[in-house]
Amino acid sequence: MTTDDSDSPRKTLTAKRDPATDTPADAPKRTRSGARARLVAQTERSRQQTQRMAATELPPKPAAGENAGDEPAKPAVVHRPPPPPRESRFGRDERPRSESRFGRDDARGDRPDRGARPERSGASDRGDRPARSPRPDGGSRFERPDGRAAGPRSDRPERSASDRGSADRSSAGRSSPQRSASDRGADRYERGGRPNDVDRSNRAEGRDRPARENERSSDERPRSRNASVPNDDRDLSANAASRFAVQVPEVERFGIFASCPQGLEDALAAEMQALGFDDATPGRAGCQFSADWEGVQRANLYSRLATRILVRVAQAPISTEDDILELARATPWERWFGAEHTLRVDTSAIRSPMQSLQYCNLRAKDGICDRLRDLEGERPSIDTVRPDARVHLFLTADTATLYLDTSGESLFKRGWRLDKGEAPLRENLAAGMLALAGWDPSAPLLDPFCGSGTILIEAAWIALGIPPGIARPLGFERLRGHDAAKWQAVKDEAESRIQSHLETPLVGYDIDPQVIEFARNNMERAWLADEAIRFEVGDARHIEAPAPSGWIVTNPPYGDRLPLEDDTLLPEWSSNLKRNFDGWQLHAISSDMSFPQALRLKAARRTPLYNGGLDCRLFGFDIKSGDFRNT
Repeated sequence: MTTDDSDSPRKTLTAKRDPATDTPADAPKRTRSGARARLVAQTERSRQQTQRMAATELPPKPAAGENAGDEPAKPAVVHRPPPPPRESRFGRDERPRSESRFGRDDARGDRPDRGARPERSGASDRGDRPARSPRPDGGSRFERPDGRAAGPRSDRPERSASDRGSADRSSAGRSSPQRSASDRGADRYERGGRPNDVDRSNRAEGRDRPARENERSSDERPRSRNASVPNDDRDLSANAASRFAVQVPEVERFGIFASCPQGLEDALAAEMQALGFDDATPGRAGCQFSADWEGVQRANLYSRLATRILVRVAQAPISTEDDILELARATPWERWFGAEHTLRVDTSAIRSPMQSLQYCNLRAKDGICDRLRDLEGERPSIDTVRPDARVHLFLTADTATLYLDTSGESLFKRGWRLDKGEAPLRENLAAGMLALAGWDPSAPLLDPFCGSGTILIEAAWIALGIPPGIARPLGFERLRGHDAAKWQAVKDEAESRIQSHLETPLVGYDIDPQVIEFARNNMERAWLADEAIRFEVGDARHIEAPAPSGWIVTNPPYGDRLPLEDDTLLPEWSSNLKRNFDGWQLHAISSDMSFPQALRLKAARRTPLYNGGLDCRLFGFDIKSGDFRNT
């Protein structure tokens, strides 16, 4: 070893290896995960950024008096200011809360300038519409994989063919088309949009997010990348007019299901046809028809036989409970109610394979609440007693249908019957009995077992033309977008046609003085004059006919209501009918199928009816002396 060799340091002992340069390419790379990995990555990025900023040096500053006309020298290290914070789509400085989020005026021309923005190709074709700054990720919010923006939907205002064509040509050179805030807001919602007078306070506070993939309608979902794309070089004006034309009906129509007690389906369909719903057809426990929103209101106001008016909002084939969740999540409930409302969900089924209707009800409720929470930041509260909004889920063997209840409380609750006798009839069942009996409102009517007066008060309202929903609140009045002034005008028009005087003699008897007092109190709450109905204490076995002919429509005692020791009630009543009511028509409801034999009359008609859960018949008799049987 020479002196030079001994003086030189040993590289093998003192040299430090650089892992970034000396590590073999095929060596496995050490990976970290969790908080430690994020801290190491952040430290490394900060170190590299500092090195880059230190390496960025500008030419030295010229001496005084040298290059006087040049710009002053810049600092050696460029400190880039942080980007301005991203503003909310609907900031408080843009528009007040009370304005509609779908208003086009505030999105075009009237909006405050947010600073200079990069100019985009094709801007001249779009007129003076202000350009929006590009998204941080460089793409449009609703951009499809093939580079084209999602097509317009039915809730977007229709533009002229020339505007649509120019907009299509201008978008050919853009990789990420941008749209105004109101356009993007309108795209978030599915068919029908939302009423324009909805308070969008949650949006004004910046609670906004991109719509999830499974929440978009089929029109909004991205198409396949293999989809055919028209040639950008050719004129698309003609194609754009046909491709983007939106057929928006002047008046939106809904599928309606009106429920009623079983046995009244045909009578309810006839009533709806008389109200102007020509396509009303009877079904199981109700009837179906179509109507606009004003028709929905009129059905709630005028129908005497319906229990509820349900608007069909979604229907789809299902096989599992998760399909119910997805169907409820894809339905635009925000159009009707939101987090500020209380909610109730009910479920019924016919031949459904689902194991638990309670679990199906829970999945529907979860889907509704998840959608509203994603859109508005909160979910509605559940109220099973007096909810603001009611949703009904109906299941069959392979389908699920979601209905919006527009009635609220059942329509048979007219608002006047607070005092009830023993086993009272529901008001719509009483009205249905009158309809099935064929009672003429100008003919006398007698109820020898009147109880709390339900049948006779319903008859008085029919004769006077009083709408059954005139004195009670209805469910649609608490939904979003309700026009209270227009609804009041509809009720005012209905009140103007109410007759002021009742010519028809209506008479009711009952052996119990207390229930007669109940009937008089109910009549007073129904805004009927004292002389409108004659309620008296009397025994059906001894009363006399108030007119030579007329109708007897009644709910006589039967089953548990018929005293066992008083087995002579029906035979003695039939004897009185023979003596005093020759030429009258008798219509009585009973769950006792041997009722005609006990009454010694031959039934001319037997109409199946359900009084609550009781399978009953409405027996019709033409009272004539020769028809009585000898005992």
